[in-house]
Amino acid sequence: MNIAQILFFASLLLPFHASASEHHISNAGDGDTIVFTTLGRSHYEFDIFSLSTTRPPSISGELRITDGESVNFNGYFPSPSPALISLLPDETLIQLEDSSPLHLIYVTERNGTSSIYYDLVSGGDSDSESNRRSMLEAPSRVQIPLLSSHRSGTTVNSFKDKPSLSGEFLVYVSTHENSGEPRTSWTAVYSTELGTGLTRRLTPSGIADYSPAVSPSGNWTAVASYGERGWTGEVEELSTDIYVFSTRDGTHRVKVVEHGGWPCWVDDSTLYFHRRSEDGWISVYRAILPENGPLGTESVTIQRVTPPGVHAFTPATSPNNHGFIAVATRRPGSDYRHVELFDLKRNEFLELTRLVAPDSHHFNPFINPDSSRVGYHSCRGKGNGRRSPLLFLENIQTTTTDLSLFRIDGSFPSFSPAGDRIAYVEMPGVYVVKPDGSDRREVYTGMAFSTAWDPVRPGTVYSSSGPTFATERTEVDIISIDVDAADTLSSVRRLTTDGKNNAFPWPSPDGKRIVFRSGRSGHKNLYLMDAEKGETGGLWRLTEGAWTDTMCTWSPDGEWIAFASDRENPGSGSFELFLIHPNGTGLRKLIQSGSGGRTNHPIFSPDSKTIAFTSDYAGISAEPISNPHHYQPYGDIFTVKLDGSNLRRLTHNSYEDGTPAWAPRFISPSDVVLRRKNDSSCSFDDCHWLNKNPTLKGPKISC
Repeated sequence: MNIAQILFFASLLLPFHASASEHHISNAGDGDTIVFTTLGRSHYEFDIFSLSTTRPPSISGELRITDGESVNFNGYFPSPSPALISLLPDETLIQLEDSSPLHLIYVTERNGTSSIYYDLVSGGDSDSESNRRSMLEAPSRVQIPLLSSHRSGTTVNSFKDKPSLSGEFLVYVSTHENSGEPRTSWTAVYSTELGTGLTRRLTPSGIADYSPAVSPSGNWTAVASYGERGWTGEVEELSTDIYVFSTRDGTHRVKVVEHGGWPCWVDDSTLYFHRRSEDGWISVYRAILPENGPLGTESVTIQRVTPPGVHAFTPATSPNNHGFIAVATRRPGSDYRHVELFDLKRNEFLELTRLVAPDSHHFNPFINPDSSRVGYHSCRGKGNGRRSPLLFLENIQTTTTDLSLFRIDGSFPSFSPAGDRIAYVEMPGVYVVKPDGSDRREVYTGMAFSTAWDPVRPGTVYSSSGPTFATERTEVDIISIDVDAADTLSSVRRLTTDGKNNAFPWPSPDGKRIVFRSGRSGHKNLYLMDAEKGETGGLWRLTEGAWTDTMCTWSPDGEWIAFASDRENPGSGSFELFLIHPNGTGLRKLIQSGSGGRTNHPIFSPDSKTIAFTSDYAGISAEPISNPHHYQPYGDIFTVKLDGSNLRRLTHNSYEDGTPAWAPRFISPSDVVLRRKNDSSCSFDDCHWLNKNPTLKGPKISC
């Protein structure tokens, strides 16, 4: 060991107060800004469409009901009721008896947060081309938000799933109430009286309910739920049960089906649901409830409806319709899910959407009250006719005015010290862009993940070059990129030399050192090295153990390094947040994830007092099968003080949110349009686990 290395190691053992603040850009006082990534979300262009159930499916016969604004999904055709009609600003605006309007309730994510809308659109009873166009004309549309986004003067972000209407009451799912326990879902069913806004929670405290469905009489609501045992960490098909309770107040709650999801009623004693069958196929089942006597799992008759050989799920029916159901399917050999009808008398499928849009996904069918139309949501890209541009930064409403929150179209974002540029990855490729979306440039073409700006070397960005989610021995190295270099061939330098999964670099605030994780010992632990010379200029091991320490970041004041670790249950996939001083002292756990939980991607606020991170701390918000593919169909952005207090949930949805970044300066909460051409829309996959063919030994039937 030479004298330079000895001095380097010695400096690490000293308290690190440093002159880090000299290079730290303090917040301007207007508030904080956090940006984060949602897997695939910026390419969702969902609108709600409809086809006739009585005519052969055709492109000209398909109606696009929603308006192309934002993301519109999980629709419901309500029966016209006095409660709905009373909401119209002018009841004569649409002549109900003349135009045969189509009533639609659905979830939409316009204005940066999810809400439930009611659309009344003319021309819903005809498949003619003229009426198909009239569905999209503004003069023939009445659009009303059914739930206020404000409670007690503050905006509430909450995911709302599969809405239903029972007389004057809207029944839906929301996640706005903290369950109070780590890794326990906040998802609960609520009922709101449309006229007064009076809201009642129907789900018992400490319980999570999903996918509510109201019976034709309105007396009963069925849900998928884990009951008191809670979510056990599934990320594919949930092992929920079906419960039934009184729609009026949530009482008389009874479990009626063991293992089932996505219930729907045909009458007050018959409901359908999906589950994975013993032969491995996800199929639709029928549950017949006793009309008299005690209600429970032992008194309910269960019958399989759809046959093996095709995955059929998210069933839909209509009042007293014993002729057919609608289902989403994934058939062997197909990369797309489609909506089909299943004839209950002939026991055969009737294809619908594949004949209209064979290369598009179709989700979560629903049927109108007279069984004449089936609705669904689909992503068609330009075919949607959408007016909303692709956004680089999408503003997400928050509960406070001192925080702006953005979803970014990219992964692992980080801000330059001055806040005038953002680096991010697209895997492959590292990009740099201004916060207004301009001057976007690719600065590294290889496969890379994570970005971090050097605080003292202008234009230097660090990244991890190599494959993601890899073993300790996989070749991944830390690189530095001079994003302003004229010669791209000399702009990249490799700072690690052994290639043993060196990743997640983060520089110290004085620019002298880099903390990173490495698998060089056979386990992924944390190391420090010289920021300029790399590991050849000095290397020190910060943590040591037969576990995984990863995703490390350095606080702007230089005092702490935050990281994710499974050290309390190595190999389990359960990660929690820890803090350690750069000299190796003061190790402590910051977040208790709960049994099997995942808490990752910590990032410090500019004042070093708060950490933003992603976590399944709030459990799962919707049945994963009702969504496109996510690596993990859960995960929200949270913040917490360094002493573990003031835990705040910032995002509420059923997507996978991750890789947050804290901006050094406040960014005004408004959307930023992505200024790039030839973007591929609808470029996302269906749930990968639906690719499995249970009758084959191989793991895939497509893709």
